[in-house]
Amino acid sequence: MPRQFYSASDAARALGISLDTLRRWDRAGRIATSRDAGNRRIVPATEIERLRGTADKRLSARNRFQGTVAEVKVDGLMAQVELIVTEPVLLQAIVTRDAVDELELKPGSPASAIVESTSVLIQN
Repeated sequence: MPRQFYSASDAARALGISLDTLRRWDRAGRIATSRDAGNRRIVPATEIERLRGTADKRLSARNRFQGTVAEVKVDGLMAQVELIVTEPVLLQAIVTRDAVDELELKPGSPASAIVESTSVLIQN
């Protein structure tokens, strides 16, 4: 049976953000949380899915770009992903090497870029 709730630290890890960022998002109303019996912050699995883009694809067209991976450069723990959105537009994102491996990003594979003010999230 899938998890219904995540601890704050597990939710932050699943979203690829710090625990402090998760707390800021909670205070700003960007993520819905609740409290368990011990008054610890918990995050519903549906919120993780929403923020990761795995449950709901209802984002506005201005912040989601479909494209094709043009190049992946891996250097140590970091990787640079080049995504051709609509020629000749090229979007670049710096992500972790683990993200490249997990998403199986390689030249020619389809991917999406989700832009949120100062962040670009890559999804396949």
